[in-house]
Amino acid sequence: MEGMSERAYAEHAGISRGAVQKARKTGRLVLFADGSINAVASDARRGSATDPDQQMRSRGGISVASEGPAPAVSGPGDSTSYIKARTALTVYQAQERQLSIQKKKGVLVDRARAETLVFRLARQERDLWVTWPTRVAALMAAQLSADMEKASGKAVTIETAILQRVLETHVREQLDALADLRVSLE
Repeated sequence: MEGMSERAYAEHAGISRGAVQKARKTGRLVLFADGSINAVASDARRGSATDPDQQMRSRGGISVASEGPAPAVSGPGDSTSYIKARTALTVYQAQERQLSIQKKKGVLVDRARAETLVFRLARQERDLWVTWPTRVAALMAAQLSADMEKASGKAVTIETAILQRVLETHVREQLDALADLRVSLE
């Protein structure tokens, strides 16, 4: 026999015999022609093919999900970059879930949709104000003429077209002043 038996390799690697058998089935062990295990080559292959977090748990180390500092590991099982990547992924997934929950609760809204709605509302308001002088000029002219006639006792006529032009001028000035306002959703 050139290499180790399953029992001997299990003891060497610090894992159960069942884990050795599973590693043999999945091709993570290097075998000699007689079926015995090449320990050095198998350690390297298992180290590169096995999840580092799983390796740490099987050795009794601290996994990414548990609290506390990760133990220092060196050699082929070095998993610091894996742990960092796994932690980053976990943090990202947690943030994604939190955003999803906030969106479902109505705390968050789609920015593009909000900007579109604000723009549409502003346009509707502007359109209402632009057409307002045309709608009310005749009523205002008649009311002012009646009030001035009552106060002075003389017949007074206020031209509707003139009043409409004056109202339009002042409304447009007000709308121009409001157009300088910018909505920032940041």
